[in-house]
Amino acid sequence: MTKRPEEIALLAEAGKLLADVFGYLDQLGLIGMSTMHINDLVDSLIVNELKARPASKGQYGYAYALNSSPNHVVCHGAPSTTDILQSGDIINFDITLEKNGYIADSSKTYLVGEVSPLARRLVQVTYEAMWKGIKAVRPGARLGDVGHAIERHARRNGYSVVREYCGHGIGREMHEPPQVLHWGKPRTGLVLREGMVFTIEPMINQGRNAVETEEDGWTVVTSDGQLSAQFEHTVAVTGNGVRVLTLRPEEEMLN
Repeated sequence: MTKRPEEIALLAEAGKLLADVFGYLDQLGLIGMSTMHINDLVDSLIVNELKARPASKGQYGYAYALNSSPNHVVCHGAPSTTDILQSGDIINFDITLEKNGYIADSSKTYLVGEVSPLARRLVQVTYEAMWKGIKAVRPGARLGDVGHAIERHARRNGYSVVREYCGHGIGREMHEPPQVLHWGKPRTGLVLREGMVFTIEPMINQGRNAVETEEDGWTVVTSDGQLSAQFEHTVAVTGNGVRVLTLRPEEEMLN
């Protein structure tokens, strides 16, 4: 379950490339673009420029380089030529990248054009909740501490945490032990040890935390039709804290 220093170095290399992908997405206008067009741009960037592999492509039969989950879509949204982004939308792009046999996983929710204050607040609190979880990671802490920090922040702000989906260990495989729940009780759960690598990726809903899967078998939506947001980083437990392996340049001050 723990990774050797040389493995973490390779995961960090993949994480740096994945951060570059999000830097590329940051420069796109998004308004008027189809999610399939964005998928194709990301696929080309990863393969042709970064000389890496979009790890989600072909995983579990999934055909694309990213998940695109707008507005009330919680996770696992598939890109489409008919899904055109409009001003006022929020959308999560979840991307995995493999380099030299090791996989990094990250996601970010984007504000498209002029977004309502309520949507903007949901996205901001979700981002803060992810960081609350990250800051709880250290040797000797427990996974329940991580989940509790996330859920407490979400609930204090009037939101709910999706329970059907969670973070996960990662390395040579996209999904490895342990499962990282985004709720929990302090001082419960698996004890964290130096060398563990996993994702923290809370999905926070405006309304109830109930979700359902659409007929395509992939797309997960809020049952009440209200908005959902998500952020994700891949992290490693260090000797005295945590290292975010997918950290983006604008986040350096947060790590």
